[in-house]
Amino acid sequence: MLNLHVALTVAANIMKQALITLAWTFLALSVSGCSSTHSFVTVQDGHFVRGGQPYTYFGTNLWYGPILASEGRGGDMERLRRELDALKELGIDNLRVLVGGDGADGVFSRVEPTLQTAPGVYNDTLLVGLDRFLVELGKRDMQAVLYVNNSWEWSGGYGQYLEWATGEKALIPLVDGYWPFMQQMRKFQTSREAQQLYFNHLRTIVSRVNSISGKPYKEDPAIFAWQLGNEPRCFSDDPEIRAGFIGWMAEAARIVKEIDGNHLLSTGNEGLMGSESDPALVRAINEIPGIDYMTIHIWPYNWGWVRPDHLMEDMDAARDKTLEYLKFHREMARELGLPVVAEEFGFPRDGFNPSREAGTKARDQYYSYLFSQVGTYLDGANFWGWSGYANPLHEQWESGDPYTGDPAQEAQGLNGVYATDSTVEVISEAIKSL
Repeated sequence: MLNLHVALTVAANIMKQALITLAWTFLALSVSGCSSTHSFVTVQDGHFVRGGQPYTYFGTNLWYGPILASEGRGGDMERLRRELDALKELGIDNLRVLVGGDGADGVFSRVEPTLQTAPGVYNDTLLVGLDRFLVELGKRDMQAVLYVNNSWEWSGGYGQYLEWATGEKALIPLVDGYWPFMQQMRKFQTSREAQQLYFNHLRTIVSRVNSISGKPYKEDPAIFAWQLGNEPRCFSDDPEIRAGFIGWMAEAARIVKEIDGNHLLSTGNEGLMGSESDPALVRAINEIPGIDYMTIHIWPYNWGWVRPDHLMEDMDAARDKTLEYLKFHREMARELGLPVVAEEFGFPRDGFNPSREAGTKARDQYYSYLFSQVGTYLDGANFWGWSGYANPLHEQWESGDPYTGDPAQEAQGLNGVYATDSTVEVISEAIKSL
């Protein structure tokens, strides 16, 4: 009887080990890309591939996602789950997201709370929020494009790194003017001290291990891509400054790929309009080793293609200029063997009225046109941005207000898409037709 008992115990242990091995094998297969679910996206022949199949997508910008996922100030898990569920039901599975802000809270037009409060000093609650946000995406087979810097003031970015490195107070465009601001921001391109602070932050984030799942970020398919920054601009046509601009981006790309060889990488640049209207500069930053796809942004009002009081009347001009912009970048991307994504585009509410009660007829027409280009000139498109179920308390964001797609320096509701907007039906129809 003793020998039979031993034999049964051994057999049970063998079976248990076999089941464990089978479970891990299944998990490895699902992560490695043998299934279209929970797999990394790659690039083949100038287009995205996921799970061995061609992949195009419709997405949105949800810069505030990790803040909602935190348990501290600004956190609201109930709302986050509601927003993610609504987006998933709509058919959106790609979210472009800010990793976190830089610098002190309480700065006018800066989002808060910030993640990196001083060089290398982090709000751990927000780091865990980022972890939790990725876990929630993974549950829904959604993915995030994570950007780790900003040329604009609303999350710190260039200006905050310069302030930390040099002591020179960062200018705020709404207070000090855009021209002085841009003149100051060009200094980032040649400041090795400011750039090193950014590189240190980049290494910290890309090499992070998720505190909730235990999974290194580099192994998490909930990340679609890393991005060097939001709208990184040179802000100058000076050759030395341009060389510095290309140089820090090349070094940042090297750092990301050295740590993480699984995920895609993009610049976050706007394309021609964010590159001093110089095709050579657009090409140079997209030829940086490690850059996997080309990004473009399109803002018809911001770029003077439409007038605030003639949004519908100027629609033909907006479409014509958009098509011209798409054709230019598609041709260059084809030459470089890269997919191209309009990862940020927006259009104001009717009458240039930020109220959530204002109509969106002009925006709906523009969105419909832009979305129709996915699959031809575009491999993906992320509209700006999802406001969902937010109910703004002020036109200019104030601490404690709910987050919308419009960051702190913008009129709340002007470009953001609420769950109740007619734009949602336009998005739904576009996704169904893809």
